[in-house]
Amino acid sequence: MHSTPGWLGWDDYAPFYDWENARTVGRRDVAFWCDLARGRGGPVLELGCGTGRILAPLARHAATLAGVDRSDPMLARARRRLRRTPRPVLLVRGDITTLPFGDGAFDLVVASYGILQSLTSERDLRATLSAVHAALRPGGLLGIDLVPDLPRWSEYSRRASLSGRRGRDSRITLIESVRQDPRRRLTIFDQEFVERRGRARRVRRFSLTFRTLSVPQMARRLERAGFHVQAVLGDYRGGPWDERANVWVILAEKLDEGLGTRD
Repeated sequence: MHSTPGWLGWDDYAPFYDWENARTVGRRDVAFWCDLARGRGGPVLELGCGTGRILAPLARHAATLAGVDRSDPMLARARRRLRRTPRPVLLVRGDITTLPFGDGAFDLVVASYGILQSLTSERDLRATLSAVHAALRPGGLLGIDLVPDLPRWSEYSRRASLSGRRGRDSRITLIESVRQDPRRRLTIFDQEFVERRGRARRVRRFSLTFRTLSVPQMARRLERAGFHVQAVLGDYRGGPWDERANVWVILAEKLDEGLGTRD
């Protein structure tokens, strides 16, 4: 049985992505990625750049910067946000499993906020790690940020999980359900965004699907793909990781003699 493609739902999510993330992750991860880009000094690529939440701040620290995303509505919002950045940023509509860049084009690839968990099949994860390996120069760095341990999230149905204003005249409520598919290691978020403007009411419904590997499982896949895991972090200040950490960040270096992906 095939997994639900992880890219489904993201076009519908675009109008609400920044609103929700301002109330959850906020900007707590932004300084980490900016410091990493500034320390590397070379060209930077962000996978699944979405609305430019991370990409726009990175533009102040990377001389050359690119973002790739599959969703046109997400990229349209990123383009508007990036008009205010100090230098041009290349935005590409594409699939992260087949990156449209030359070999060795980047010094740093950023996979923030669980983007690799949207790859719901092992085949797509292998293809993405292979594509990233090719896009990095020898010694280049891949930074991965995983949402911790999604399979242990409790299932619930139609919970009003967030509510708040957007602008002066609009109020949004997120009604969310969580389903688990343990056999395929999938966590499905059924989203219902209700927006009210005066007496008008609009409802948008869609689902987002994520697949989770543990940090050791991801580390083994990185090693098979020709990377050396430099560090596993449990916060955005460089603290050590354990299974109870609120942040799962992996930093992996492309080996000089890349092994490529293999089964």
